Amino acid sequence: MRKDILPKVFGWMFLGLVVTFVAAYTVSLNTNMLENIYSGGTYWILLIVELVLAGVLSVRIRKMKGVTATCLYLFYTFLTGLTFSFIFVAYEMSSIIFIFLVTAILFGIFAIIGKFTKMDLSRIGTYLFMGLLGILILYVVNIFIANETLDMVACIISIVIFLGYIAYDVQRILRSDYQIEDRNLAIIGAFSLYLDFINIFIDLLNLFGNSKD
Repeated sequence: MRKDILPKVFGWMFLGLVVTFVAAYTVSLNTNMLENIYSGGTYWILLIVELVLAGVLSVRIRKMKGVTATCLYLFYTFLTGLTFSFIFVAYEMSSIIFIFLVTAILFGIFAIIGKFTKMDLSRIGTYLFMGLLGILILYVVNIFIANETLDMVACIISIVIFLGYIAYDVQRILRSDYQIEDRNLAIIGAFSLYLDFINIFIDLLNLFGNSKD
């Protein structure tokens, strides 16, 4: 069990969150940048690049050099910041800060569970993945029917799934037997937990965020 890896993982995850939220806030203050991102097809291009980069990181990161993995991870968090800039336009700052703190508390609780539980959480990995696929299908369906109740249900289920993923990912990182350098393992772990955090944050914001309307 690689007990010394978690501080590095959390450090890189925190840095990724800082990059994302600083980028998002900076863009939200610039009308021209907002128009460039959300007009035409720029936003969708950025989303596609994000998805491709996420796939590359998930599949190839174990074989990358530490510097390459780090740069791609930070670039991904920056791209996420560009596409997240709308939250600072759509929601009250006090609401964003409050939801961020709630997300951080929930993250901390389930990270502790993942670190100290004696239960083998690898058994729930398949169920979490199946639930994630189900949520993705619900979101796609709701794009066409735009049902608020379905959206709320999907957000709640998504929060539960990603809370489970936090504990699962932390335990997986600790028990990792990857024959790779700690720098890459730290980035792998940070990337997984970063995605967990961001998804929970967005779902909570959708449910409880106060809009500026």
